[in-house]
Formats: sequence, structure tokens, C-alpha cells
Amino acid sequence: MTLPASRWLTDLERLLPIRSQFVVSGAIHDSFLAPLPNGPALVPLIRAVWETLKAKGYSFLLVYDPADGLRVYPDETAVREQAEKLFDLKLKSGSQMVSLETLANLMKTLVSSREARYVLVVDFASRITRQADHLTEGEHRFFIAAEKLALHAAPVVPATPKAPLPNPLPLAGEGAKPLYNPVLWLVNRAQDLPSWFTLDSERVASLIIGKPDFEMRQATAQQLAPLFVGYAEAAEPAREKFVERFAESTEGMSLTALSDITELADRSQLGMGDIDDAVRCYKVGALDNPWRKDYLREKIRDAQAFIEDRVKGQHPAVVKTLDILKRSVMGMTGAQARSGGSRPRGVLFFAGPTGVGKTELAKTLTQLVFGDEKAYLRFDMSEFAEEHSGARLLGAPPGYVGFDAGGELTNAVREKPFSVVLFDEIEKAHPRILDKFLQILEDGRLTDGRGDTAYFSETILVFTSNLGIFVEDKLGNRVQHVKPGDAYETVEKNVREEIGNYFKYKLSRPELLNRIGDNIVVFNFIRPEVAALIFDGMLNNVARRLAEEFKLKLALTPQVHEQLLKRCTDDLSNGGRGIGNQLESSFINPLSRAMFEHDLEGKTRLLISGMSEQDKVVTLALQSS
Repeated sequence: MTLPASRWLTDLERLLPIRSQFVVSGAIHDSFLAPLPNGPALVPLIRAVWETLKAKGYSFLLVYDPADGLRVYPDETAVREQAEKLFDLKLKSGSQMVSLETLANLMKTLVSSREARYVLVVDFASRITRQADHLTEGEHRFFIAAEKLALHAAPVVPATPKAPLPNPLPLAGEGAKPLYNPVLWLVNRAQDLPSWFTLDSERVASLIIGKPDFEMRQATAQQLAPLFVGYAEAAEPAREKFVERFAESTEGMSLTALSDITELADRSQLGMGDIDDAVRCYKVGALDNPWRKDYLREKIRDAQAFIEDRVKGQHPAVVKTLDILKRSVMGMTGAQARSGGSRPRGVLFFAGPTGVGKTELAKTLTQLVFGDEKAYLRFDMSEFAEEHSGARLLGAPPGYVGFDAGGELTNAVREKPFSVVLFDEIEKAHPRILDKFLQILEDGRLTDGRGDTAYFSETILVFTSNLGIFVEDKLGNRVQHVKPGDAYETVEKNVREEIGNYFKYKLSRPELLNRIGDNIVVFNFIRPEVAALIFDGMLNNVARRLAEEFKLKLALTPQVHEQLLKRCTDDLSNGGRGIGNQLESSFINPLSRAMFEHDLEGKTRLLISGMSEQDKVVTLALQSS
């Protein structure tokens, strides 16, 4: 495989004849694949720069950082002696602390030298000043001196040296062309230096180091592959497939991350077939994968009855949800795409009337997969209706108050990478915030204001919405689009249609709907026969609470049961939540009042024998024994 070149190093070579200083920002702390005498290897940035410029006839690098001062690279005796002689340095201990004033003078000597070609690398340049827009007097003078040098320096062809140099310059070819003795400023962000320094000089070039592309990751994976168990014995086609899979699964990662993944795999004795586990371990910090547990498959196989016991009357929605969950457990999400391993495990868009079990199904899924319904992460999207509220969810941008705290969503997912994440009433969020879900749904990751990345590849995302139940007519009035009593096919068709209209025309974001895909699960209205089941379930919960708190057994006469059922299920427009609200006002409140006034000492049974209402106050006839 031909070793691909880093673009920024290629740009550095190309601009040496016309630029005297370079501000290098971005992934400066990454590793870089460089051609060495013994073959390609991952090296730090300083080594990568040296290997590139050595071929251009440069004798050595002078490297400065605010912590350790000046040193030479490569750190060889002959190089140190030559640097000491040329620049009046004392590097016997390996480095020398210097002031900014001394560094400015040395910079002037270096860029104008005719003895040989040198490079000054200012490492950790982001830390030279405390605040780039509030310089001290000394810092201000230093950067003015650097700016003047950038404007007045000239490219040179070194004269024949009087003394042998550590790295002799070629007498012809590239080495004989006029090139600058450049200054390289290594910064995390370009704005870490004074803005006027880079804006007001055409001789200062900005080089941005981005994340490695597929070709570079593939070449790096080729170098790291022999460290995986079984690679040496594998056939060539299997090796090639492994290298390609390694490169695909590390999209958006640095080369240092690839090296760390290999180190984790080596320590854990993971083989070629475990590359996905190795990448996941690096992303979420857990080698154990709950999605691959045999017990989970057994639980899901028999899950339909368990779910329908809690979410009643939603058979089509439960079946589709289980299909998506089974696909998630089998690792088949996004299998139709060339590379879909970074996407969330599953995406569910629960749509339908209020109070029909959308949130309850999300809790039930969490209980099923993780054993605790409280393990899900819930975000009420009505809290994020304003554009600025996205800072809470995703973290404030750099430079704003609180950016170093991260976002509520990214922090929560980093803390619990294996989870169900519920976004309740998604249509109430600001459209600008919804844009962030594009990155989550497509790439399975999100970076907050601190620069920390949260990975969603092991989560199930659940969106709930009431879209399609009510719509606006031509006059702008809100009218009911689907009603109780409509056939489920009609409800599903109309709700899906309105969801499509909302994303395509109202938000103008069809791409978000496209990424949700066919994972829209439409819930039906609560039917009268289902409402009776929900009512009985809630009444049983009341009886259970009495047994736990007071050791009392609750009983109702058939007449009271029938009367209470009618009151609670007469209006089903608010679904199961409406049934619960009616049960609370028509039964739990008068029951609590009656119990408060009744002597329950030594009693074991409560019988509700009558129910009456006067002036909208419900009264229960209570007998205890």
C-alpha cells in the first residue's frame, strides 16, 4: 500500500518558498503516519515535521515551549553543539529556559541565517499568553517582533558552511531552491494567538490539521493490524477485510485513537473478529456488551406478553417495537448501508394520541433490556423550545459561560452509554436543536462545548410526539384530524402523513424524517374494552398500595365498581392518563377522606358499599372489619 500524505504536511512543503511563518492548529496532539528508514510508523507531530523537512535540506529543528524552554530536534550531540554555536545557547542539560525577549532575538537570527536551513517550532503556543486579547507589555512586544519578521524575512539558499553540519544540505535539486527558515506556531485553536497577528500579514499561513480520512486510517490500520490476535495466521483476504473494517469503524477518530484501540485489544487478547468490541470499548469505556448477552435474547423472545400487560390495547405498536428491538440486539441496525456500525442501536418514533402508552412503552423497554425502568434518560423537549436552550442540552459554545460544564445530554450518555434515551414531545423543541439529531442519527456521536464526544452507538433513541392528532384548517383553527372510533389503519395513515408534512414543509427538514425512516410507531386511541382493562389495572394498584401501607384488603360492591368504571371511562379523549385522573378525583380523594375520618385500628378489610355525589363532591360509603 502506498503511504498517503498528510494534507497539512503537503501544504507546508508547498508553501515554504512563499510563507515565512505557519500557524498550525487543530489535531496537533494526534499521531501521524510517517515514512521511516525501517518502514512507516506512527510518530508525534514534531517527528512528522522533521521527517518532512529533513528531505528539504533542513539541518535541525529548534523547539520552544513555555514549560521547558528551548531544545533541539533531533536530540543528538552533534546537533546540540551546532545549535549552541550558531545561536549562543547552552543545551548541555537538553534544554534551556529563555525569556520571550531572548526568543524574539533568536527568531530573528534563525530566519535570516545563511549558514544552513533551520526551523523554529513554538510548541504549546496557546499557553504563551493568559489571554490572547489582553496581552502584557512584554507579550505585545514579542508578537510585534514576530509580525515584523514574518513581513521582512526572505527565502534563502544557504551558503557553503564553514564547518560540517549534522545533516549536510544537498548541493542541487530541492535543497538549492530559495526556501524560508520558517517559524511554526502550534496552537489548539487559531484564536489562541492575537487576532491581528494572523489577519494583518499575508506571510503567515494557517494550516489546520483535521481528522484523518479513510485512506489514512486504512494505512494506519495496516500498520497496527499485526498486534491483533490471529492476524499472523489469517489468509490475505481476511486480513484485507479486517483492515477495511477497522478503518470504517473508526470514522471521525484520530490516529492516536486507533493506536489506543489496538493497545486495548492487545491487553484484552481480542482477535480480528472482535474489532467492533475493541472500538466500542474505546468509545464507551466498557468491554462488556449487554446487547450480546444470551439472557437478553431469551427475555425479548417472550417479551410480548410482558409488554402488553403494561401497555394495553396497542398490539400493532408493540409488535413493531419488538421487531426493531430484535434488530438492535442482533446488531442489524443500518445493515443495508455500507457502514452503519456507529449509528444508535435502535431508533423509535412513538406517535399518537395523548395518554395511550408511549412513555410507558419506553419505560417498559428499559425494564426489559436493562432490568430497571428508571434506567432510561428522559428529556422533556418542551423545556428546549427556545434556541438558546440548546446550550443546556448540548453544552455552551467555547468562550461562553459554562461551556466547560458540557451538556446535559452528552454528559448523561457518557455516564450511561448503554441506555434508552427518551425525547418526550419532540415537536416542541426549537428547530435549531432538532438539527443536532441529524448528527446523532447518522454518525452516532455528538461533541459538546468542551470538545468531549458522547457516543450514541449503544443507545436506543425514543422520540414521542402528538403530531397528526390535531391540525390547522384553512382558517388557522385547530381541529381534530383523527378521532376515537376511527379504524387503526386510518389513524396510522393520517398520523404518518401529518408527521411527513411537519418535517418536510413546516420545518423544511426532510432529511431528519429520512433518518428516522420507517421507525415511526403509531399508537391507537384507547378503545372502551381496553379502557376497562386499564381501569382494573389502576384499581389494583390502589388496592396494592392499601395493602402495603395499612395492611388492608380493599373490596368494592359490583354496583360501586360499575359506577366508578363508567365515571372513569366515559371520556377517553385523554387516554389512560385521563382514566387515572378521573380515578384519583372520583375515588382516591374521597377514599382518603373517608379513611382519615374512620377508625382503622385493628381492621383488615375495607368495603366500599356505596358511592354518591352532591354539589360535585363524591362521597364513599365505607365499611371496615
